This record gives sequence, structure tokens and C-alpha cells, in this order.
Amino acid sequence: MDLVVGARRVIVAMTATTADGEPKVVPACTYPLTARAAADVVVTELAVFRLRDGALVLTELLEGATLEQVRAVTAAPFAVALG
Repeated sequence: MDLVVGARRVIVAMTATTADGEPKVVPACTYPLTARAAADVVVTELAVFRLRDGALVLTELLEGATLEQVRAVTAAPFAVALG
């Protein structure tokens, strides 16, 4: 926890879904938090999201992934800013 609270940038690397196919990128955490609003970047096997002004923004699609695939497995609302 101390590492996250004191970090300048926190990058979360995870799969987009659980083993059962449920979305992991969700609107609200249901597990105990290490630190509130600590993540800056979330990277999955499909995409890269950045947190900007408290909002989730899709900034990159990884090779072979489509926007439709990401939308299908992401429960949290997000904006799209692909560059």
C-alpha cells in the first residue's frame, strides 16, 4: 500500500476478463482498495486506458483488438481517444 500511495505513476497490468469471462474493468471496486484513485494507466491484453480527470479514456488498442471487443468486455464507461 505504501508503494502505491507514494508513487508518482501507477500502472495496472491485468487481463480484461475473469476466467469466467466477466469484465474486470468495472465502474466501482468491490474488493478492498489498496489506495483510492491511485491508478494512472490500466493495460490489458486488448487495450490501454488512462485515467484523465477522474475518467477512464481508451488511448490504445493492442494488436489485433477492435473497439467492439473492448466495449464487449469493459463494464466501466470510457471515452475513446485513439491517436
